[in-house]
Formats: sequence, structure tokens, C-alpha cells
Amino acid sequence: MSALRWSVRTLDRALDGETVYRELLAGEPVAYWLDGSLTDRLPRRVSVLGTTLGAGAEVLVRDAADGDVFEELDKLLAERTGEPPPELDGLFCGGYVGYFGYELKALTGGTAAHQATTPDALWIWANRFVVIDHDRDVTYLVALDLTGAGEDWLDRAERSAADWWMPGVDVPAIARLDLEAHLEQDRPTYLAGIERCLAELAAGETYEVNLTNRVRLPAVPDPFEFFCWQRSANPAPYAAFLRSGDLAVASSSPERFLTVDADRWAECRPIKGTAPRDLDPDQDQLAAKSLAEDDKTRAENLMIVDLIRNDLGRVSEPGTVQVPQLMQVESYRTVHQLVTTVRGRLRADVTTIGAVRACFPPGSMTGAPKIRTMRIIDELESSARGVYSGALGYLAVDGRADLSVVIRTAVLTPDATVIGAGGAIVLDSEPDAEYEEMLLKATAAVGGK
Repeated sequence: MSALRWSVRTLDRALDGETVYRELLAGEPVAYWLDGSLTDRLPRRVSVLGTTLGAGAEVLVRDAADGDVFEELDKLLAERTGEPPPELDGLFCGGYVGYFGYELKALTGGTAAHQATTPDALWIWANRFVVIDHDRDVTYLVALDLTGAGEDWLDRAERSAADWWMPGVDVPAIARLDLEAHLEQDRPTYLAGIERCLAELAAGETYEVNLTNRVRLPAVPDPFEFFCWQRSANPAPYAAFLRSGDLAVASSSPERFLTVDADRWAECRPIKGTAPRDLDPDQDQLAAKSLAEDDKTRAENLMIVDLIRNDLGRVSEPGTVQVPQLMQVESYRTVHQLVTTVRGRLRADVTTIGAVRACFPPGSMTGAPKIRTMRIIDELESSARGVYSGALGYLAVDGRADLSVVIRTAVLTPDATVIGAGGAIVLDSEPDAEYEEMLLKATAAVGGK
């Protein structure tokens, strides 16, 4: 066991996340920004930015073939103990920030059908970070070490807080491209995949298939500038930017995969059902109403809710799994979505990572039943999903976690910008409408119109 020590400095104002990143983190080889400033969906808007530095610096990079990364992270977190300071109660207090990619399904009942070009898991040991509590107008600068080191970084962070950047957002060139021309599977191929899904559904092999596609675009000159555009054009509850070496992930995800709170309540908020916003207020209201009442959309949502209730039921105390919110419309800048909340209290013998494993990959990105449907997807999709369809966020040393589903996300490397998008196919799906919904979701990820 290793006893952690926290050094915290408090600023009596909520700093601007973009300023913190540019002044403090832009020059670091590894950095992250979990941006909670752009949402009214959560009871408390909190952002976390940071890096890993010093003797304890660590970036865990793994592929499914390297071993069980869930087990490895579980062990690492269990070895690091300590009592977080009261200032950080209910906030991020240190731990790992990163992602589990979709191909880790090979560790949770799926098969390794495709190999991603990006790591299947990337987790940064967050030992230098800034917590911005937007609602309470306070910022915490934190260094986390075994020795209490980190004062130099805190000094630098405090000096950086005095500098202000005047942000300006330029439209990236890829946001002006015709995304349809850059699809990995063109319209005929994707529509043929939908027809195959419908045949599997009719044969009783599956109840719902989440079929996805990839848009492969040119690389962008500066991934962070792209993220600044994305968050301005498509603000989202789980906006996030993650950078390690040449790999960057820019996400405008609206969907919660899994949270675990201090009382060990685990919560998923699957999204099934998407409709575009309308500039005309009356038509926009009608679009939301139509989404809420659409039989196909409600069927999609209900099947995934049942799947998640089963996933959580395997790790929760008997009788605690509940659905406090069933199929409610939530509206974002570009789309309306139908969202459900499923909760359960974890059993005493289940760790936070154990809960993540039980629910991974997100059911809203597979379909139901999960294992059989993933095999159908493996046959229909021509490449690895990679980071897309996985989970991104933090795993804290106090046992809490907050992870999003990786959708509305761009994965950026020096060679390309890759965006995944798709939708749920059920028996009464209309192929052309499903194709258009897939394009709508891809467009949202680049902040296009």
C-alpha cells in the first residue's frame, strides 16, 4: 500500500478552462480536460484539467492482447490509499483519467475481430490537476504524490491563473467537407448492412443491432484548436479533450456510460433516439414531441434499458436496481435525444472497476442481447471502432468514477481524423432514415451543419 499526500491551493474564482489549458498544459506531452462547464444536465458543473508529472508520472497504454487492463487498474487503485482533503469532497481527488476502447470487449465476452490503430486503453495517472467548480465559483490547484512534492508545479499553476487568453474560434477545414464523401462504408454498403441486420432480427438472432460507420477525414493542424471549435459548435455535458503524444481525442458526448458515487450507487444514462433540432420553435417542439412518442424509438430505448438493468443487476445489491427516469427528451444544440436513467447500489464485494467491466462495452453501442449482437456487428463492420463506442472519463482513488460513452467524438492523429457514427436497427427501422441519422451524428462531432 502507498499512502498518498495531497497539496491543495484554493483560488476564490472559477478559472476559464481554455485559459488553464493554454497557459499551463499546452506544452506538456500528456494532458486532459474533462469539461463540465457547458451543461445544465448535472447538479454541479465541474471541470478537471491536468497532466502527470514528477517521480510518480505514469501513462498506462494497453491493448486487449497485453492482458487484463481492468484487473491491472483495479490493483493499482487499491494500492494507493489516503484520505482526500475536505476541499475536494464530492469532486475529483486524483486517480486515472483516460479511456477504454471498444475492442476491450474481448475481455468482457466479445471477440477480437478487428485490431485498432490506436491503443485499446489509455489511462493517465492524474497527479497534477486543476478542479474548477463553476457553480460555486472556486478553483482548486492540486498536486498528488507519495512524498508531498509538487510545490513547484503549484507555484507555476498559480502564476498561470493570473494570465488570460482571449479565445477566438476558427472553423476547421474538415467542418466544411462533405462527410458523406469520406465514409468508410458508402451509402449502398451501409444500407446493405442494415438489410442484413433486419434479416438477423427477423430470424430471432437479435432484438436490436447498433450498426456503425466511420468517417475518415484529413488530419487537423492543431487538435486542441479543433476541440475549441467542437465545444463551441456542439456543447455537451461530457465534452472532453485527451492528448498523449501524437494521439488526441476530442469529444462532445451527451451520454453517461457509468458513474459511481461515494455511496457506491452506480448509474447509467443510455441514449436511444435522436432527432435534429429545428430553427423554428414550433417545429422544434413538434420534433421533440414526435421523438418522445415514436414507437420505434421507444422500443430501441426500452431494449437497451433492459440490457443495462441486467448488467447492473449482476453487480448490485438485490432489489436496488431502479429506473428513476424513463425515456425523457433532452435537447442539445443540434439534436433532441431520448434518455433513460438506470441505477443500482454495488454489492460490497464489487469494486468500481468491477462495475465498469460488468457493463462494458456500453449497451447503447452494441444492441441486445449483447454478446450475440457484438458478433453480428463484427461481421458487418469492416474496421475496429477503436476509442469510439468505448468509455472515457475518470477513475478516482476514493472509489468514485464518471465515464461517458464515446460518441460525437473525433480521434485525431498526424495521419487522419476519424469519427464514428451509427444507430440502432430494430425490426421496423427504415434503412434510408437510419442512414440519414448516422450522417447527422457524424456531422455533430465536427460541429458542422
